[in-house]
Amino acid sequence: MRSFQQRLSEFHARGVRVVGISVDPPDINQRQSQKLGYTFPLLSDPKANVIRRYDVLHPGAGPKGADIARPAEFLLDSNGIVHWVNVTENIAVRTRPEQVLEVLN
Repeated sequence: MRSFQQRLSEFHARGVRVVGISVDPPDINQRQSQKLGYTFPLLSDPKANVIRRYDVLHPGAGPKGADIARPAEFLLDSNGIVHWVNVTENIAVRTRPEQVLEVLN
């Protein structure tokens, strides 16, 4: 997410709003955002309602067997229509901002 923060102006120039979401509670997301200097919203979905809706729940993969979200990136239009998805099972493998920018172009 740091790399998306570093290229945030390029997304804004294309009319794209970057938003993160996790199962962590709001206070943890807020601390994480402040610590890492994120200026985009980092939303909280502790019951994983949205995460389930997008089929990216990774049951039991978190600390102490907690449910977490799979690393995933989505491009949605203003009507909520999904136009592009990248989902991975490996937390270390994520889409780079330049890949998403290329898709946008």
